[in-house]
Amino acid sequence: MDPLVALLVGLVLGLLLASVAVAVRSPRARQRREERAPGTAEDRSELRADEEGALSRRLVDLMDPAVIVLGADDAVLMANPSARALGILRGNRVLVPGLVEVARNVQLTGSRRADVALPGDLVGTGPRMVGVHGIRLGTGPVVQPGPVALVLQDVTEARRVEAVRRDFVANVGHELKTPVGALALLAEAVQGAADDPETVQRFAARMQHEAARLARLVRELIDLSRLQGAEPLPELVPVAVGTVVAEAVDRTRAAAAAKDIQLAVAAQPGLVVRGAEAQLATALTNLLANAVAYSPPDTTIAVGARARSGFAEIAVTDSGIGIPRSDRSRVFERFYRVDQSRASATGGTGLGLAIVKHVASNHGGSVTVWSEEGLGSTFTLRIPLDADAEEPHDQAAPERPPVPPLHPSRGFDATGADVPGDTDHGPAGAARRGRQ
Repeated sequence: MDPLVALLVGLVLGLLLASVAVAVRSPRARQRREERAPGTAEDRSELRADEEGALSRRLVDLMDPAVIVLGADDAVLMANPSARALGILRGNRVLVPGLVEVARNVQLTGSRRADVALPGDLVGTGPRMVGVHGIRLGTGPVVQPGPVALVLQDVTEARRVEAVRRDFVANVGHELKTPVGALALLAEAVQGAADDPETVQRFAARMQHEAARLARLVRELIDLSRLQGAEPLPELVPVAVGTVVAEAVDRTRAAAAAKDIQLAVAAQPGLVVRGAEAQLATALTNLLANAVAYSPPDTTIAVGARARSGFAEIAVTDSGIGIPRSDRSRVFERFYRVDQSRASATGGTGLGLAIVKHVASNHGGSVTVWSEEGLGSTFTLRIPLDADAEEPHDQAAPERPPVPPLHPSRGFDATGADVPGDTDHGPAGAARRGRQ
């Protein structure tokens, strides 16, 4: 347990011992005090204990951790406002069986720590995970069940981060193993073909490909780690969307030319967002590189930008293989690939779209995707416009060179949620109007 949490739990339990001692004081003892002559030493001692218990109860009520005290019959003897705010109590009963089970185990063992899931329909904010520290209140040997204190700390985010870290490490190990293993095998092959220059050249070219793939994987791992980490964003400054688009297109031009793919660009002038230019250029480059990788030769990829409802929308539309519906909600996950064999052939790492998602999120924006198998895909990056810049007029869609009619009727955001599309949104909408 974290030392700070342990200290907090110890403090809570110390206060509870005092407050519960008052709460469960027998009526007979109180009656004896009333029957005694006032002012006796015993009377003053009990009054002092009552005052200290009341103060302890007040302090427990003011604490952020949820605190519940259960009696031998599982009835709630005490609960602070934080516990009642969770929605897991009805009258003097706890509605979560897992918490009751922890309390019963505490009766047998004296103390227990466990994680307990709180159902979303009770807490009202979706399922939550709480770390529970339970301890039996009282000091002597257990003759009969007594009150049990449960201290609840919300650990939902902590457990999520732990799970993400475990998955991340496992995925990284798997992804690194492939190119490293390939390089080792190729090195052995080169050694065995020392007398065959042609074979050596072929294996050397393959080694260069695997080394480039490994370097790209490491670079994207570093980028993603920075985006997900606690490091603050670079200073956000006004960024011209046209500059970002031009930079991303320039970075992708060579790969597109190798497949005879045309990059058609049409952006509404004057769009300015507030952000980190390098990150935005990387995100758009990843979208374009993805479109090039999954588009057939001799096709067109359209890049368009426009203002809409306070956001700059940058859409990348291709006429590639498309994404199966069952995979669309997962394309922004780390290391997820729709087609493993094609990803290996193109040198994809499975991190590009995850980077796009985090860049968008860190800028207060979003990324969505529409796709149909055999038709292609449209990825739309939405970044808030700079409030201090001259606000451009919303534009239905800029003029764009003809591309296949890929416009979405619906899409998926980076969390996998199904979101409405706009029939005039993106390059395909312009293409359709151009043919009318």
